[in-house]
Order: sequence, then C-alpha cells, then structure tokens
Amino acid sequence: MKSWWRSRRESAANDAQARAAAAATGVEHALRRLEWTVIRRLDGLLQGDYRTLMRGTGLDLADLREYQHHDDVRHIDWNVTARLQVPHVRVFTEDREMAAWFVLDLSRSVDFGSGVRAKREISAGFVGVLARLLTRHGNRVGAMLYGSSVEAVIPPRVGRAHVLHLMHAMKTGGDAAHARGSRRGKDGKGSNANGTTRLGDLLAAAGTAIRRRSTVFVVSDFLTEPGWELALGRLAQRHEVVAVRLFDPLELDLPDLGLVPLTDAETGEQLWVDTHDAGFRRRFSRLARERETQLREALGRAGVDTLELSTSDDLVQAILRFADLRKRRVRAGSAIARVGT
Repeated sequence: MKSWWRSRRESAANDAQARAAAAATGVEHALRRLEWTVIRRLDGLLQGDYRTLMRGTGLDLADLREYQHHDDVRHIDWNVTARLQVPHVRVFTEDREMAAWFVLDLSRSVDFGSGVRAKREISAGFVGVLARLLTRHGNRVGAMLYGSSVEAVIPPRVGRAHVLHLMHAMKTGGDAAHARGSRRGKDGKGSNANGTTRLGDLLAAAGTAIRRRSTVFVVSDFLTEPGWELALGRLAQRHEVVAVRLFDPLELDLPDLGLVPLTDAETGEQLWVDTHDAGFRRRFSRLARERETQLREALGRAGVDTLELSTSDDLVQAILRFADLRKRRVRAGSAIARVGT
C-alpha cells in the first residue's frame, strides 16, 4: 500500500514538473521570438534615444548655462543668477541606472481580440520587449499582477532569467485569475463579486509597494470601475508614469455582421444585438468616441504620458513613435506626451 501511495505522489510530482517545464519552454520560445523579431530591430534604432526614453533617478551636476524659455524654473541657480545678473540654470546628467515597474491588468477583458492577436498578447509582447531592453542595460524591472485582485508582486531584478520569470508569471497569473473568475461565476464568490475590474485598487497598491522613485508602466485596457483617476494621479506625483492603453479596433466601431451575441468578458453577461441596424452602429460608435475622449482627458489630468497599443499595431513602430515623442517632449518641455494609433 505504501509503495502504491508513493508511486501516486511521485507521478503527481512528475506531472507537475512536466507542466512547469512545458510552460517554461513556451515562455522561453516567446521571448526568443521577441528577441529575433522585435528587439534586434530596435537595437540600432534606439541608439541615442535610451536616455530620453527611460530616465534614471541619480543626478550629477554637469554645467551651468543661461536660462531658456523651456527650462524648468526649479533648476535655476539663484546664487549665480544674483552674481551675474542673468538667470542661469543647472544642467544635470542623469544616471542611466533605474528601476522600472510594470503594473499589469490581467483581467478577463484583455483576452479580447477581433483579429489574430488579443490585447493580452500585445501586453505580453510589450512587457517582454521593454523588460529585456532595460535589463540588458543593467536596469532592474519588477511587476505587479492584477486578475480579480492583486495576484502577485515581483521585486525588481536584472537578467534574462528574471524577464522569463516575469513573462511566466503573466501567463500563469492570467490563467489562474480566469479560472477563479469562472468559479466565481458559478458560486457567486470572490474578492470582486460583480466580476468587474477595479483598477483603482491596483494603482493604490502600486503606490504603497513601489517606494523608490521609478518609471512605472500601467498596462491596461482601462475597462474598469470608475474612481481610478485619483490613484493614478497620486502615483504620478512620486514616479514617472506611462499609461500603456490596450485596445482593439472593434471596440470603437462595429461592422455589419447581422445578429451576433456580445459577451461581457468580466461578468459573463451576454446580449444579442442586431449589428445590421445602422442606427445601433452609429450609437455604438458615438458612445465609444465619448468614452475615448473621457479616458484621454482623465489621463491628461493625471499628468501621465500615454502609449496607445492596438491589437493591429506593429510593436516596433509603436515603441519608436513613443521614443521619438518623449525625446521631443523633453526638449520642448511639453506637459503631456501622447501617442495615437
């Protein structure tokens, strides 16, 4: 009898190891594909843009020069200004070493995609590329994962193995959250009983967990309960925050597909609609545009840079557009940088 139980335990352990090995192999393959198809293309294109794309926290005084209209008044050296009777500012060299955090929304709505790729795949690709680029330069990356609640906090570290660990956590964390969501739909239990995303909870948790000043990427489709704007604004007061907004073109315009079922990915509620009705499609588009305007205004009030990633976007071109816009933002002293589709 003992040997039988031992064999059962060993078999279960071997099955668990096999599943873990298979998952790790899949993540390794995904990262290798990103390194060949995306990162190699970005390597030469981002030369010289790295300092303006990602800013460190350390500052070294490099020079003094006359004040120009786009300079930050906080950098004025008042002693030199008083002595020379001409406003002068301090010029700093920023330390390239930094910590970056990915605050990741892995709720069920990011599984949606009308084409080949879903929003979740775009999110994983973006995180994999940025994390690998940063760690290759000796910077540390960490992550906070949200499914139905804050699922995991991965402390910042360096190295390719850490990027693989982060991507694996994204895959397994999202799968686990979806499984819990399915169980919640059956028994009505869970940390969020109505099944909707509470992005404000994630942002508030990030504000508490991330103590050292960092660059924070909030990766989400922002399909969430209201009330997240204040938490995002507080996070942006302490850190350099980039809102990476995921979306699918079908969320903005409905084609004429006849009678189709629309399902809320988070609550499971299903509704049949007649997309052949031109009036219905117009109302859908109008409401979608209104939501777009409200979302962009909220992100602008929070004072964060915004990168919009569509499921139909080329990831390389999106990152290059963003790098170029951030470079021009730093030079011109612009308040907000925004990348459209």
